[in-house]
Amino acid sequence: MAHPKRKISKTRRDKRRTHYKIEAPTIAVCPTTGESHLWHRGYWHEGKLYYKGRVVADKTVGEEA
Repeated sequence: MAHPKRKISKTRRDKRRTHYKIEAPTIAVCPTTGESHLWHRGYWHEGKLYYKGRVVADKTVGEEA
């Protein structure tokens, strides 16, 4: 089995892979809030962090105390 004589750096490898690009990011709409957001990403809406239609974090809880 053939092996490279020297290690190819991550930069060289990534330069070769730059030609494969996605046209545009996928936009999803939350069923709970109706907000548009990037696919597989959490997003803030009215002081709450939502992910997959559920509240993950709430900014207003820490501010009331």
